[in-house]
Amino acid sequence: MTTNLDTLATALYARIDDELKASPWLAPWRPAIGITPTLSDAELLTLAVMSALLGFTSERRWLRHANRHLRHLFPYLPQQSGYNKRLRAASTLLTSMIRILARDTALWSDDVWLVDSTPVSCGASRETAKRSDLAGWAQYGYCASHSRYFWGLRLHLVCTLGGLPILFPLTGAKADER
Repeated sequence: MTTNLDTLATALYARIDDELKASPWLAPWRPAIGITPTLSDAELLTLAVMSALLGFTSERRWLRHANRHLRHLFPYLPQQSGYNKRLRAASTLLTSMIRILARDTALWSDDVWLVDSTPVSCGASRETAKRSDLAGWAQYGYCASHSRYFWGLRLHLVCTLGGLPILFPLTGAKADER
């Protein structure tokens, strides 16, 4: 298992690092003079993608596993709070990199894409709807699968038949899936 995990980590790191060097505008902004991070962006993204591929849903468990099994590949592994802060700061980079990595798979060129949506309730009372900052964006809508009206947004997910997510927009509650 270790050699396969090492190979996966090495291949992911090489692909992500090459892409970051080819597209430096993807990386988060940092001042020219200052402290450089101990964990590079390519290493951070490699850890994040590996945690998703290996099915870890807890950052704490993933970092504990990585500390035990991947310490020889990553000279520095942050604690859970530092890891979470770095991931949040690099969220646009992570989204872009996942899309780039997804294009490398055979699932990306699938001819059939599926669309589904779910309601995202933002409030229950009329007063909440009036006072909320989402008042101009959120709408009243009906969800047939839950048989209820709601005030909020609708989250749409577009994915391939193999389950690869392609995109996910948030729209008003009255938006149709088509």
